[in-house]
Parts: sequence; C-alpha cells; structure tokens
Amino acid sequence: MPVLGYALAVLIGVTLGLLGGGGSILTVPVLVYVMHVDVKQAVPASLVVVGLTSLVGAYHHWKAGNVHLPAVVAFGPTAVLGSLAGSQVALRVSGRLQLTIFAVVLVGASVRMLMGRGAPDAPATPITRRPLPLLALLGAGVGVLTGLVGVGGGFLYVPALTLAGGLDMKKAVGTSLALITLSSAAGIAGYLGRVPLDWQLIAIFTVLAFAGVALGSRLVRRVSQQGLRRAFAVLMLVMGVLVLIRR
Repeated sequence: MPVLGYALAVLIGVTLGLLGGGGSILTVPVLVYVMHVDVKQAVPASLVVVGLTSLVGAYHHWKAGNVHLPAVVAFGPTAVLGSLAGSQVALRVSGRLQLTIFAVVLVGASVRMLMGRGAPDAPATPITRRPLPLLALLGAGVGVLTGLVGVGGGFLYVPALTLAGGLDMKKAVGTSLALITLSSAAGIAGYLGRVPLDWQLIAIFTVLAFAGVALGSRLVRRVSQQGLRRAFAVLMLVMGVLVLIRR
C-alpha cells in the first residue's frame, strides 16, 4: 500500500513540526506494516527520514528563535554517543526484540503524557543551573533508544527539556528537533554498510515528510499544544498496543 504509506509520510512530517517529535513513532510502524519493510531495514530508514525532516524543522525553529543552544550542548554529545552504541546493539539483537522495546517505549510514554506529566505551564530551573551529569545521562538514554529502535526521541526530549531544562514549550520543540537531527545522524552512521537500505523509498518518503514538517512548523502557533499532545498520546498508546500484538 505505497499510496497510503506516502500519505502517512506527510503526516509524520506535520507531527514533527508541531510537536518537536513523534515522527519516528509513526515512521517505523508505517514502514514495517504498511510498506512491508523488514524491521532491520525500517529502523535505519526511519532514522534517515526523521533525521532529515528534523533538520528542516530545526531550521524553521532556529529562524523563529526557538533553538536553545546551551541545551543542545548539554544534551547533544552524550545523545550522539548513546545513539552510536544503540545502533551497535541493534545489529546484534532480533527484530522481534527491537519491536518489543519500541512498543514498550510507546506505551510508557503515552501513559506518562496522558497522566499530565508533560511540559509544565511555567519554566523550571534554567538548564545552565542543572547538574551536567543528569543532563548527560538523559541525553545518553534517549540516544540509545534512537539507535536501537529508531525513535528520534522527541517525545522524550521535549519533557526532558521542559522539566529538566526549564525551557518553555516552543523552545523545547525547536531544541528537540536539533537534538533529534544529531542523534539520528549518529545512529545512521552506526548502520551504514551493515544494513541494506532502499534509498529510492527513503528519498520519496523524506521529500513528502519535508512538506509535512514545513507545514507543521508554521502551524505550531495556531494549534492548542495541550490538546494536540493528549491526542497524540492516545495515538501512541494505540500504536504501541498494536505493535505488541503484531510483533
């Protein structure tokens, strides 16, 4: 069902632009269950699509002043190392295990969002006053998941940037996209030459997602973020349960 898959590619881009993450949550299942790509190829393919579309989204948010460089410096290095490590682990485990971990992460993140433990209304302690080891550990953890199961980590980065970094929602979204770009690039580097990729499929998927992320980045000011996050949390929960059933 390539037509449906390509239509969903646009939705993936819109999600990234609006929420600063979530695109990879849709990309892996779409590639596996709609486009019938093996999970071992779907994970790195997802990193290519999400990494490039996140780069476009990060650029738009950078122009709007919504990328917080101190946060990128605090989270970025360990996220890159974690993603490289995660990709190496992924090459040594079964695709079934990867999908199981992917589904568990989705369910856990969706429950957290539905319980209202996402971004606070007011900024917390500024990131420059947070312990560097804590920020490094958070970056590494999200990076490992990025390389292992192909999640860009935006649905984890955004809460971390608001709760641990003290950023408002708009800056958290823009900064998340920058961090996703870095960690996805590192994960891709770990897979190159080790896993065959369908570059034609990836190219078409990415171009369509580009259109979506540009649209989402422009709509971010006009959409209720709280309502959008709750709706997306429900989608994550449903997706996680379906992956657990079908893995």
